[in-house]
Parts: sequence; structure tokens; C-alpha cells
Amino acid sequence: MEEKNRKQIRKTGRKPKIDPAVNRYSINLNAEDNVKFLALFDQSEMKVIAHFITACIFQKTVKTVKIDMDAIEYHEKLTRFFSQFRSIGTNYNQVVKILYRNFSEKKAGTYLFRLEKETIELVKVTKEVIRLTQEFEEKYLKKE
Repeated sequence: MEEKNRKQIRKTGRKPKIDPAVNRYSINLNAEDNVKFLALFDQSEMKVIAHFITACIFQKTVKTVKIDMDAIEYHEKLTRFFSQFRSIGTNYNQVVKILYRNFSEKKAGTYLFRLEKETIELVKVTKEVIRLTQEFEEKYLKKE
């Protein structure tokens, strides 16, 4: 008799939760409020609306991540520019060695003078890039 009164423990199915959420609440939003709500939900990048609502109700921090694709593109191009700038420096050293090895002192000096003019122009462009980068960071990337 005792065996029949005991419940058989089944090992199949989902494990029961320790503290299941059984209380439900319902709210109604008009079209304008719904658009605002969905925009906030999208900004939070949460996957479940219920988690978003409970985070808002209990004033938990809701993390919103805004990705500025223009800033990412600018950073990529700036990185490529500086890698090219480094390769120019390497090529500069190689050119100077080749000039002194293959040409007379006077002819090498003439070519180096031309190279120096172009280098000064490159320095001006680099300074302008640095100024524009600092301006861009001040306007768009500083956290407030």
C-alpha cells in the first residue's frame, strides 16, 4: 500500500523552477507610446521584452549601446593612413641609402633636397590630419 501512495518521481521533462514567476500584469499603450517603448527596447538590445520591462520597473540599469558607424569608418581609415605613413618612413630610409650608394654626393644631395620638400609637405598634411582628428573627437566621441 505504501508504494502506491508514494508519487513516482519522473526523470523526464523540464526541471521545475524553484521560484516560478506566476504573477502577471497587463498594460495598454496607445500607438505613440508603443513606438517610444519599442524604440527604448531596441536601444537596450535586450532579447526579451519582459526582462526589459522588469529592469525599467525596478530601476535596474538598462544598458544602451549606440554604434556610430561614421566613427568606426573614420577610425579604420585613420589606421590605414598611419600604417601607410609608417611604410613611407621605411621607404624613406631605403631611398636615402640607395641614393648615397648609387649616385655621387652632389647628385644625391639634389635628390635629397627634392625629397625633403615632399617630406615637409607630408608633415603639413599629417598635422592637418591630427588637428581634424582632435576636432572630430571633441565634437563626436567625448562622453558627456
